[in-house]
Amino acid sequence: MVTNTIMAAGMSALAEEIEKGKNARDAVADMYKANRNVIFTGNGYSSEWPVEAARRGLPNLNTTPKAVKVWASAKNQKCFEDLNILSKEETEARAEAMYEAYNTTLLVEAKTMVQMIETGIQPACAKDLATYTNKDSVKLCKSRPKLYESIAVETDKLKNNLKNLPADLDKEAEYLCETVKPQMTKIRNLVDEAEGLMESSLYPYPTYEQMLYHHHH
Repeated sequence: MVTNTIMAAGMSALAEEIEKGKNARDAVADMYKANRNVIFTGNGYSSEWPVEAARRGLPNLNTTPKAVKVWASAKNQKCFEDLNILSKEETEARAEAMYEAYNTTLLVEAKTMVQMIETGIQPACAKDLATYTNKDSVKLCKSRPKLYESIAVETDKLKNNLKNLPADLDKEAEYLCETVKPQMTKIRNLVDEAEGLMESSLYPYPTYEQMLYHHHH
């Protein structure tokens, strides 16, 4: 829909210039000059393109909250209305639906992460540590105590994050994206590290190896 709307808006603007008396060739040439910064013939998925886009002054809507916010901007609302695609109320309603879907998905993922850690990972960490309590094995414990404690600490931080959600849908989406998601990533990295240290029989969930090579077992 967005691509079709952009095309329709461009064609509408071009037609308007021609109807004002400008010949088609000049109208197309002027439109190209005004918008050529958006044309990129390289790899649009590479790390170089966002840098080049910023140099050209182009926006980089690389998160859902950013994209939805622009979707519902006054400029876009006017564009949709002018082209008889969506009314202002319909645009706002779609934005609200997108925010609700995004927020709900992230909240479910975050709460599931907390539950999995508290009911599976932390008990497994405690059992793993218990095998290194005597004087002969304590030297083998290495980074386990600090790492396992960090998992518990960072999980508590995530739980506190979830208690401080903003009331507005758009603010909640930004908070989930900018605060909750990075915290989840931090915890995920710690758990991944723990997976590499923990006795395999204690790890409560399928490991990467089991998921990737299950057909060999």
